[in-house]
Amino acid sequence: QGQLVEFGGGLVQAGGSLRLSCTASGNIFSASTMGWYRQAPGKQRELVASISSGGRSNYPDSVKGRFTIWRDNAKNTVYLDMNNLKRDDTAVYYCNQRIFNTNYWGQGTQVTVSS
Repeated sequence: QGQLVEFGGGLVQAGGSLRLSCTASGNIFSASTMGWYRQAPGKQRELVASISSGGRSNYPDSVKGRFTIWRDNAKNTVYLDMNNLKRDDTAVYYCNQRIFNTNYWGQGTQVTVSS
């Protein structure tokens, strides 16, 4: 339980798109709240998007309308579609799984947006 493997980071030009994915181990995925966080150098880790077990999503204003989180419970995978990327989106992105007041984290994947 609680092992998260992320894919999809990389280098993209401003205005471009990327898709991140995170696959979880175990059999608790469908009951978990899944989220994506990011941390830029010198800044605190911040929430980028979350999706409840029931499919309700939540975004901060900084990414609303540009990022979409969605999940495939059959594949134990959560995705983050990022469009119209900006330089300020450059950060390490972490997948988060929360269940029973316990948080699990992925290893992080670097997203770099160039001008």
